Formats: sequence, C-alpha cells, structure tokens
Amino acid sequence: MSTMIFVNLAVSDPSRSRAFFQSLGYSINEGFSDENAVSVVISDTITAMLLTREFFAEFTSKSIIDATTSTEVQLALSAESKEAVDAIHAKALAAGATPAGEQDHGFMYSKSFDDLDGHHWDHVWMDPEAAAGGAPEMTVDEMRAGTTHS
Repeated sequence: MSTMIFVNLAVSDPSRSRAFFQSLGYSINEGFSDENAVSVVISDTITAMLLTREFFAEFTSKSIIDATTSTEVQLALSAESKEAVDAIHAKALAAGATPAGEQDHGFMYSKSFDDLDGHHWDHVWMDPEAAAGGAPEMTVDEMRAGTTHS
C-alpha cells in the first residue's frame, strides 16, 4: 500500500473553500466532510483536510497562524506539463486566488498562488530527464533570476 498524506489546513469558511477547490477540478470525499471539515481529494495518495479554525484547534495545543500574514508551509504539487501548470493556475485565479510567483528555468516550470485563506500552493512541471537526475547545474543566483514573486 502506498503511503498517503493528509494535509490539514485551517480555513475560515469551509463552504467557500469547497467551491474553490472543486473549481480547480478536485473532488470531495463526502464521507469525511461536514460543516467543520472538507476532505479534498487531490490524488490517490494526497488529501487536503480543510478544517474550521475551531475544529483545527482541537488537534493542537499550539496557536494557529493567520496564513494571510504568515507562512506555515508551501504546498507543491507536480503537474504533467507546463500547460497543466498554466491551466490550474488560471482556474485558481479565476476562483479568487492571489498570484504568488512563478519560475521558468526551462527544465523546471512552476506557478504559485495563495488560496482564499492565504495557504501557498505551487504547481510544478519538471522535464522528465531532469527529474531523473539530469538537471543542469545552476547557481543560486541563476535560480533566483528565473523566479518572480507577486
């Protein structure tokens, strides 16, 4: 059995978050969704659990950050092509996301957005040869030169 990952994120309005992620083409697992949580199926092995801040607080003794002013995590998902990166990015912006930067290094291409609650998402395509270890060597400055932040 493959290892699964469940990413738990605090959201202010689960209904609004549900509509946003459905507009990106993701499905909802209704068996784990209610007024306090939305289970977004990203792939066979990745699920995002979008929890109200109050429900999220039941699982931690730490304070919950405001993702619109602080970064908790950067979530990166692979895409099949540059066109797939562009397509999901366009859908996210049309649904109210905020653009958050892009990279184009030829062998690696990504676009980022902050969702409706400020969580940072990257969609990345990498040339299959580069992913197999054949990526060209780049300095940090060369990498930064191909990166923009919104």
